[in-house]
Amino acid sequence: MAQIPSLDNAPLNLAALREQSQKDLLGILKSIRGKKCLVIDPKLAGTLSLIVQTSLLKEYGAELRLLSSDPLQTECPKIIYLVRSQLSFMKFIASQIKNDEPKGLQREYFLYFVPRRTVACEKILEEEKVHQKLTVGEYPLYLVPLDEDVLSFELDHSLQECLIEGDTSSIWHVAKAIHKLEFAFGVIPNVRAKGVASTKVAELLNSMQQEDPVNMDDMGIPEINTVILLDREVDMVTPMCSQLTYEGLLDEMLQIHNGSVEVDASIMGTQQDGKKVKIPLNSSDKLYKEIRDLNFEVVVQVLRQKATSIQQDYAEVKSTNTQSVSELKDFVRRLHSLPEIARHVHLAQHLQSFTGKPSFHARLDIEQTILEVQNFELCFEYIEEMVHKQEPIENVLRLLVLLSLTNAGLPKKNFDYLRREILHSYGFEHMPLLYNLEKAGLFKKQESRSNWIGITRALQLIVDVNDTANPTDISYIFSGYAPLSIRLVQHAVRSGWRSIEELLKLLPGPHVDLKRGGLAINSSMEVLPGSGVQQSIDRVGHRSLVLVVFVGGVTFAEIAALRFLSAQEGMGYDFIVATTKVVNGNTILRPIIASSKEGMM
Repeated sequence: MAQIPSLDNAPLNLAALREQSQKDLLGILKSIRGKKCLVIDPKLAGTLSLIVQTSLLKEYGAELRLLSSDPLQTECPKIIYLVRSQLSFMKFIASQIKNDEPKGLQREYFLYFVPRRTVACEKILEEEKVHQKLTVGEYPLYLVPLDEDVLSFELDHSLQECLIEGDTSSIWHVAKAIHKLEFAFGVIPNVRAKGVASTKVAELLNSMQQEDPVNMDDMGIPEINTVILLDREVDMVTPMCSQLTYEGLLDEMLQIHNGSVEVDASIMGTQQDGKKVKIPLNSSDKLYKEIRDLNFEVVVQVLRQKATSIQQDYAEVKSTNTQSVSELKDFVRRLHSLPEIARHVHLAQHLQSFTGKPSFHARLDIEQTILEVQNFELCFEYIEEMVHKQEPIENVLRLLVLLSLTNAGLPKKNFDYLRREILHSYGFEHMPLLYNLEKAGLFKKQESRSNWIGITRALQLIVDVNDTANPTDISYIFSGYAPLSIRLVQHAVRSGWRSIEELLKLLPGPHVDLKRGGLAINSSMEVLPGSGVQQSIDRVGHRSLVLVVFVGGVTFAEIAALRFLSAQEGMGYDFIVATTKVVNGNTILRPIIASSKEGMM
């Protein structure tokens, strides 16, 4: 099955965007004639696998290498570096060019920045005295479709950069990516933003439209009716919770990278010791599309039913000779789905080895207790015990951040005690980590009363879920907690920010609600209560399309919640999600942990 996701059923023509990115890349290769070596930074290689097949790059005469600090091993006379604008990569490139000099190699060097060149990077190349040897260009890859309804800006560290390092360059990148979408699909007439970064993106979008306007006369009715921009900082609670959908759990336990997971072959039932296999996970896999957003308990039941049904059909075919040709054909067609069923049975079985443990359920119980702001002492002692047992530090921090966020910080005595215990258990090199978490507002001293209970009540975040198999609300995603971020989206599409103005003031950052483009269209978002969904059908014959942008990352659980909302009867909107990166609690905390350690060195 192809790694590149099929975009045939996307609510927007995302295939055209992908084809343009592919064309731009192949255009670079075409423009440099003869044998060439394409050197790609490792993270970018994964991103490109969602756009173009490796075999196609080779057809254009390119040998492929991953950029590293080692000297470049190739016979090619032309070297093309394709890298993101990171300072460390400039050092690697300079070192490789300098390494070639004493060997008397006559080579031409090309450097393409993704998505754009930066002064800081070029300065390093000048300092290293290799800038003159390079022909420099840009490959403007600002966004990549991960699936039919998910776009990624591929900005891995934007949250950490904005919250801790004070680097806001990713905000410009997000605005530029949305503006590029507007050139393809028209100026988005309604912009709703919440959070420091998101409101900045909204401002930048307006100034980009003034400086480099999309010609609205040629475009007709915009295909995207509304963009809702949300900072991850507005809701840091949701990613700290354990995801319970199939796709969310796969990401928590195995980490989904570029639309696939890599697992030991033994997990997939093949006896090849130590060998890894890549399992693509996207809408091209029909069964995966059907089960990915279900609560994991339900997934196991669905897979059991499907396997049992084929087993019964097989027994029937075997025991009687009366089937018609069309019945046999139908049976054979169902057999074709067996590899898909087998694949997900193996993956589900592997996940059950984690979810079946009492410790998994104990953690879920503690998370729920924290979310309901019940029994602070019990929660505190649970985290204290984890620290003393030296459980993986990101597991400890996820609960600690959750406890701190829902209580507006920890009382001074508890805060000082836990900091001390963490440093004793995990080492004093974690001092900068604790400082950075405090700076980001994730683990801090309590200075005011928490308004979390008020927020949960006003937005109905805590809901009793009796039937995860037939959910009626997005709270099934976390078995009783409705993601704050998605509740905000529900309000934003229903009636804009006006209806929750006072509540928004309790959450981090400013908010804006803008009308743009001077278009004489009735905004479908201003549908009056009880006036039916008819008005929300703006695009000819299509439901209104809402682009939900998460600046700082989105979880698979939140994507599942938006898909659930879109499928509800009476919901007149389709959602497309765009994000700096798909995240979970661990992948948010790990880079903060790693960079804090680097800061000590």
